Amino acid sequence: MSALIRSGRYNSKSEVLREGVRLIQERETRLAALDAAIARGLRQCRGRGDVEAARDRVSDRLDAKYRALAKAKAR
Repeated sequence: MSALIRSGRYNSKSEVLREGVRLIQERETRLAALDAAIARGLRQCRGRGDVEAARDRVSDRLDAKYRALAKAKAR
């Protein structure tokens, strides 16, 4: 946090924290929209085959994607 302030990107610790909170809120909003889209898709799929298997495939792909993003960010 101090490095961000020293670099001039932020003027205070509270600015850094506000930005962090804003980013978390944006992420939660995107995840909520994704959850809603998945729920809509599952409702549309009912009676069209194995919904649970489709949900598991989507879940597996999302898990892999977010694990890869977290791993890349940790570097």
